[in-house]
Amino acid sequence: MSKPTLARGTRDFGPTQMAKRNYIFDTIRRIFQRYGFQPLETPSIENLSVLMGKYGDEGDQLLFKILNSGNFAENLTPTDLGENYKKLTTKISEKGLRYDLTVPFARYVVMNRNDLVMPFKRYQIQPVWRADRPQKGRYREFYQCDADVVGTDSLLCEAEIVLMIHEVLRGLGVADFTVKINNRKILTGIAEVIGAPGQEGPMCVAIDKLDKIGKEKVEDELRERGFTDENIAQLQPIFTLTDDQSDIFARLRGWLAGSEIGLKGVSELEEVGAKVAAFGLQNPQIQMDVTLARGLSYYTGAIFEVKANGVQMGSISGGGRYDNLTGAFGMPGLSGVGISFGVDRIYDVMEELKLFPENQTTSTRIMLTNFDADAERYGLGILRQLREAGFNAEMYPDAAKLKKQFDYADRKNIPFVLIIGSDEIQTGILSLKNMQTGEQQKLTLSEITGLL
Repeated sequence: MSKPTLARGTRDFGPTQMAKRNYIFDTIRRIFQRYGFQPLETPSIENLSVLMGKYGDEGDQLLFKILNSGNFAENLTPTDLGENYKKLTTKISEKGLRYDLTVPFARYVVMNRNDLVMPFKRYQIQPVWRADRPQKGRYREFYQCDADVVGTDSLLCEAEIVLMIHEVLRGLGVADFTVKINNRKILTGIAEVIGAPGQEGPMCVAIDKLDKIGKEKVEDELRERGFTDENIAQLQPIFTLTDDQSDIFARLRGWLAGSEIGLKGVSELEEVGAKVAAFGLQNPQIQMDVTLARGLSYYTGAIFEVKANGVQMGSISGGGRYDNLTGAFGMPGLSGVGISFGVDRIYDVMEELKLFPENQTTSTRIMLTNFDADAERYGLGILRQLREAGFNAEMYPDAAKLKKQFDYADRKNIPFVLIIGSDEIQTGILSLKNMQTGEQQKLTLSEITGLL
């Protein structure tokens, strides 16, 4: 018999962990709804025709493909086996697990466009899958909490994303974080002024790795992607601009003076900042980061990335503006912007910083003892009343010694135990034990519900 194991990059979550995860989900969901977003779910499985080509070459390689049902290799020829993996994949796999929630959302919008009220604001909390190399903070299966709005170009949406990030993280107790913001138009402008117009795509893929591999290796990758030493020399300001936030927009305007689209990106970010300021956000934790690129190829405007400071962890949230994502599905020109919170990374950050409230580990508030058939029969009526009063309550399922029942309650972190014996049945006065203090009181049921 083989020993059971988990697939690499996946995790089990027991009751204690799920209570903490639900605390995160509930906090994020509540704030999404506060900002007017409506819930949506899409299937875990999408046609590969929906997913492929939306995330760039590297993203396509990280898609989990699902082999066709039955004998998937039945019609393959020796010639097929000699072809590159992309052509072979299309012959043995028609579907895949979703890589993110944004592309399936775009597919949903196009398929339901006649029924949606535009602008359409939706939130989605579901797992996604990526065939990445597992490491700390990077999993193959993880949850995302997305909020997107489509059908408007208004930069008010970008400003509200900044506000929502602050509200979510502060609501979870993550006080020390940085919201990094950039604009893809600025990166397009940089490609123009360094003499590599139209090459912002490969430039962004390389620059997006700056935090992971460092400046020198980014420059090496740029050379591998066809950038000349002169291009790289002209690119040098990008590595120092972010270090000094004073007058950063003025300095950017000077560098991008020869690029109309680059200057438009600067103006858009200034307007987002002005709207955030008009809202009155207290102590904004925002940093303009010219090196922020976000590897996904569908971003066209503002891009966001959020880091929790003081912990060794990658970004815990990210997103941006996409002007034509639905165009790939036959509905061009529909602009959207969104943000995604990585629950698994936020969970790890909160665990490391010990930010979870203690009561999140408790599901049952009160447990009733069970000594014999008479006590069980009497206790069932009490149990019903406690649940109807809104308390999480359970009865120990077997007639057992009191110590065993107390041990069970203690291991489950149940704060109160209601002891029902023959005296309690005769008098209706019940014994309530506080498992934390050890104190035991004789109370009526109404007094107990008031105490709980």
